Amino acid sequence: MSPYALPFLLMFALCQAVAQSPVPRSAKLERIATGFQFVEGPVWKDSAGILFSDIPANTVYAWTASAGAQAYMSPSGNSNGLTLDPQGRLILTQTGLRRVARRESNGVQTSLASAYGGKKLNSPNDVVLKSDGSVWFTDPPLNIPAGQQAELAFSGIFRISTSGTLQLLDSSLSQPNGICFSPDEKRLYVNNSAERVIYVWDVVHDTVIANRKRFASMNPAGYADGMKVDSLGNLFSAGPLGIWVFAPDGTVLDTILVPGQTSNCNWGDPDRRTLYITAGNSLYRIRLAVTSGIGESGDNLPGVFHLYPNYPNPFNPSTTIRFALPHRTSMTLKVFNSLGQQVATLLEGDQSAGVHDLQFDGSRLSSGMYFYRLQAGDFAQTKRLVLSR
Repeated sequence: MSPYALPFLLMFALCQAVAQSPVPRSAKLERIATGFQFVEGPVWKDSAGILFSDIPANTVYAWTASAGAQAYMSPSGNSNGLTLDPQGRLILTQTGLRRVARRESNGVQTSLASAYGGKKLNSPNDVVLKSDGSVWFTDPPLNIPAGQQAELAFSGIFRISTSGTLQLLDSSLSQPNGICFSPDEKRLYVNNSAERVIYVWDVVHDTVIANRKRFASMNPAGYADGMKVDSLGNLFSAGPLGIWVFAPDGTVLDTILVPGQTSNCNWGDPDRRTLYITAGNSLYRIRLAVTSGIGESGDNLPGVFHLYPNYPNPFNPSTTIRFALPHRTSMTLKVFNSLGQQVATLLEGDQSAGVHDLQFDGSRLSSGMYFYRLQAGDFAQTKRLVLSR
């Protein structure tokens, strides 16, 4: 090992020693559409804009800046949570039909799961897609249609394998709601709605969850709802007052105040730096220039590997390094000095698909020219950065 490497490995390993809010002070919440009944489940689709559910209206809408909100799918089965599969097809939790379904490219709906052990699901709520194509969802008894009753004696967290097998992962929560993975998919987050507590499990062999721990809680009266993570592993959860932002260790970093009952959020726009938020009868957005979101799947993912120029450059003492991965892969991101000596390993190992950002802090380095290199399989790309004091 180079004598330069050890101190910098310790300093730069995860580049997140100082927890700070990913919400810029200048960021402004903007209401971009209103007049709905109750909206949920936003997901960005490059070819359509931001998709979101209006549960009572039995409709999925698509919003773009040029056309506003237009009906995208109606009826929607009173859809709630939305995500995209690797082919860009819409996955819906349909509370009115008590099932999880997929909308095919020709518009036909395919049921993926509607019963467990011969009994109807409660009311599939939120959903997330793992990079291997499996579908993970929560099933609390919160929106069972009028005149129907719960048949399951528990509220489940479920997984649908790529072969279509429905697997019960956990039944310990009374109202499991929001669900998402950490960027490396090694942890699963689920919140318990009325309790306003977020729990985290280890994901074992990509198919089982274990070692449940209490991750964080939200104290004011209200409900916990949809959740997402950003490229640095910060967790954004709908809850009382708006969107709560937690660091990967559970520390509260910020709260984005949102009018109405905040239900969910997701990133959009080509660079995934705009957070779209559903709350009550309105759709909002706020620009996050510090971090970006994790791509859902399908046409939401980057098409190629790419290493972006750092910003700012020159920098003093920190700069943002951004890279794109079209699929989950084993990769390394390292920094070298002008002599070719490695001074830091920023990332090494499996990384999920999407556009990722991390902070490089050069406060202990001398001024000069450095290089950062992304290696993923046969792909390699190097960029120059300049530390100027």
